[in-house]
Amino acid sequence: MAPLQVVVLLSFICLCKSDDHLTPAKPLAAGDKLVSDNGVFALGFFSPKNSTNDSYAGIWYNNIPERTYVWVANRDNPITKASPGKLVLTNNSDLVLSDSQGRALWTTMCNFTSGTTGTAAILLDSGNLVIRMPNGTDIWQSFHHPTDTILPGMPLPLSANDDLYTRLVAWRGPDDPATSDYSMGGDPSSDLQVVIWNGTRPYWRRSAWNGELVTASYQGSTGFIMTLRIVYRGDKLYMTFPVSDDSPSMRMVLHYTGVFRFLAWNSNSSSWEVFTEQPSPSCDQYAYCGPFGYCDATETVPKCNCLSGFVPDGVNFSRGCRIKEDLKCGGGDNFLTFRGMKIPDKFVYVRNRGIDQCRAECSRNCNCTAYAYANLQNGSTSDDVSRCLIWLGELVDTGKFRDGENLYLRLASSTVAKESNVLKIALPVIATGILILTCVSLVFWICKSRGKRRIKKIKNKYTRQHSKNSKSNELENESIELPYICFEDVVIATDNFSDCNMLGRGGFGKVYKGRLEGVNEVAVKRLSKNSGQGADEFRNEVVLIAKLQHRSLVRLLGYCTHEDEKLLIYECLPNKSLDAFLFDATRNFVLDWPTRFKVIKGIARGLLYLHQDSGLTIIHRDLKASNVLLDAEMNPKISDFGMARIFGGNEQQVNTIRVVGTYRYMSPEYAMEGSFSVKSDTYSFGVLLLEIVSGLKISSSHLTKDFPSLVAYAWSLWKDGNARELVDSSITEICPLHEVLRCIQLSLLCVQDDPSARPLMSSTVFMLENETAPLPTPKEPVYFRQRKYEVEDQRHDYDLEMSLNGMTMTMEEGR
Repeated sequence: MAPLQVVVLLSFICLCKSDDHLTPAKPLAAGDKLVSDNGVFALGFFSPKNSTNDSYAGIWYNNIPERTYVWVANRDNPITKASPGKLVLTNNSDLVLSDSQGRALWTTMCNFTSGTTGTAAILLDSGNLVIRMPNGTDIWQSFHHPTDTILPGMPLPLSANDDLYTRLVAWRGPDDPATSDYSMGGDPSSDLQVVIWNGTRPYWRRSAWNGELVTASYQGSTGFIMTLRIVYRGDKLYMTFPVSDDSPSMRMVLHYTGVFRFLAWNSNSSSWEVFTEQPSPSCDQYAYCGPFGYCDATETVPKCNCLSGFVPDGVNFSRGCRIKEDLKCGGGDNFLTFRGMKIPDKFVYVRNRGIDQCRAECSRNCNCTAYAYANLQNGSTSDDVSRCLIWLGELVDTGKFRDGENLYLRLASSTVAKESNVLKIALPVIATGILILTCVSLVFWICKSRGKRRIKKIKNKYTRQHSKNSKSNELENESIELPYICFEDVVIATDNFSDCNMLGRGGFGKVYKGRLEGVNEVAVKRLSKNSGQGADEFRNEVVLIAKLQHRSLVRLLGYCTHEDEKLLIYECLPNKSLDAFLFDATRNFVLDWPTRFKVIKGIARGLLYLHQDSGLTIIHRDLKASNVLLDAEMNPKISDFGMARIFGGNEQQVNTIRVVGTYRYMSPEYAMEGSFSVKSDTYSFGVLLLEIVSGLKISSSHLTKDFPSLVAYAWSLWKDGNARELVDSSITEICPLHEVLRCIQLSLLCVQDDPSARPLMSSTVFMLENETAPLPTPKEPVYFRQRKYEVEDQRHDYDLEMSLNGMTMTMEEGR
């Protein structure tokens, strides 16, 4: 071969090899690109679709017809069209992207000055761009600085103490590489789990690592299998996914919608095949099922359920679940095992514990609600191979799936026994399934026949009674605008007033949950025969509330009278009454200040409607926390109008010898003299406002030091300039103090002794909604104690009504 031919051939070989290399002598300019050795990936400049002004330096698949980017250098600092860019490897072994004006838009910042001769930037067939020294050492690589994509063999560090720790950050849109709010990486509070964030809020969480090296396997439509692995190097964790040589092109990407997708290229359809994505299903989103709720992915249609021992805390799972039986601690609790679980978030990692020691760690801490244990020996080379996790407080973001692990939930021993008995009974049922099914079918047929006869008997009895007395004659002369609901329908709706459907009870009787045909859930108020709320109050509520329509008043849907039965059917509000949150230390955190302020303004608007905007003048006369119900969005609705009174004509004030209501919410003139007006409700509102701000009950005088009442305590603090001390400690640090202090001053204006000095509800609403409106200075309120009507025995979990000397009082008790 001629010498000239040899030189030309060698030059051609060098030129070919330089296609995947970038050297100080060979920068990358607009229109150029590097191509990896086997043509798998390319590095160059690109402009996204629908973008004509901006360009970026990035890496994409070179052997796939659909342009797919896997890495972008200058994603938040684009090159403008008027100033083309250039990517240069400097003599300091840095890659620098600059525009034509010489402005650096992106750099690796290696600053490696020794032995740089022969250093090159190389694009590998793995999609990794590396800066490699002549000795083969890589001093920088794009795999350590990912954008939104993980490629096979690329490790994603999960340990926050790792110098290489980073997050994937999604594109801002389908054609906008800029960083978005969605990011994904190891949880900084724990090396054991992966989290997707939307800003600073978790959006999805992968269950904590349990020691398995292969954590998931996925099979595509063409038969390939992808395995997701956890790699443990020393004390650091990495997530990666290796693939076989014959597998198609594959990638994991954090989509701009916040979904993490596993994709493979399908050459038959010439498209990317999404063979799994997270979160999926929808209830797998972070804490979707609320505290103590879990997403059951083993169901055909995944859905939220409550953990055993818990019941829903509302009509949906936005508020999660609440415990059926309170924990007792001190030996009164036990643990129930849940298998196949995605263990909850916000755990405490206790090291160097065996499984028995882990259980003991939780048992001796009364705040511990659950524990989980795993052996990390498969992946760890350290001495401590245990993973004891305990939870202090609520369990959030829990799930159930086929490959989950054991979660040990702390419950009252009696609850654990009941749940365990259910499992013990299930085994013989399965063993004798055919026989049991036959028996059940027979029993069902008998019960159904008897049920039909029972309903027919009730209906016949009702029909005879109805024709005899025409709706009990109690309301026959009234003009009723509400539907009359048949007693038999109420019996069926409440399962014959089953205790399982009871929502609560009071001095008036009991309230049951039910479902009427064609109507959502309802609340049925069943007045007891010996209730202080008799025929007059029942008639009053049916006739009166039918005329009222306001979003801050509970809706009465219908009524029923049957023999001695008097029933009111209301809309069912999922969060029950305000006092159930306000005075419960385990639930009052739900009432942050914005929620409390919303409740305050809603109650005020409801009273304004009663007093003025309804076209009538209606005095409620029994406004208190237990008579304020909360809907699913925690909006307040005033309820219980049995004591209400309509003023006629020019009436402004009425005297009565029959004082009704709840003593400590009563205005002085009403409690002592029987005189009431719209200002009586204003006084009750002032008391309720103090309770909402402080979290203290008006009847809990022992909580207000040496003061006779909460009103006296509040006045003393406000007078001395210490009103902040009244604010509920659960909201003190995060509430706007000026707003809360205005509410305290307004409450003191409402509880003044002189009714004429109290503001009308129209003025009260105005002062609540306009923080610049001046507030008058309140006068010292009257303090009056309850003496002869004190109730010492407070064993009942409902209000106690008394009638003495013509006075009907409701004595507030601890719930």
